[in-house]
Amino acid sequence: QVQLVESGGGLVQAGGSLRLSCAASGRTINTYTMGWFRQAPGKERDFVAAINWSGRSTSHADSVKGRFTISRDNAKNTVYLEMNSLKPEDTAVYYCAATNWGIEKWPLKSSYDYWGQGTQVTVSS
Repeated sequence: QVQLVESGGGLVQAGGSLRLSCAASGRTINTYTMGWFRQAPGKERDFVAAINWSGRSTSHADSVKGRFTISRDNAKNTVYLEMNSLKPEDTAVYYCAATNWGIEKWPLKSSYDYWGQGTQVTVSS
């Protein structure tokens, strides 16, 4: 069993930056692909980014490419999401998740076995 806890969310002005962290416990995550999703009020939970077990392969949603970067530190059992040039439309609860599925299934929330409780990111205009 893997427990995931997100942190680093908050209120930031448009154009600002935040760094989200996802700390894992219970077992090591160094064999899992880790993903970030986000859910705005009244909307579906959408894929943001994912990174494979080694960190050598990543995928980012078109809406965040060039602004967000996913990374991981397996020694710390932690995954990060660096968010720059934030926009009001990035406002959402951000969740991290773990999966063993291949890259073709990374954007599918149904592919993920473990989820954190989420951290709120609010971007003011």
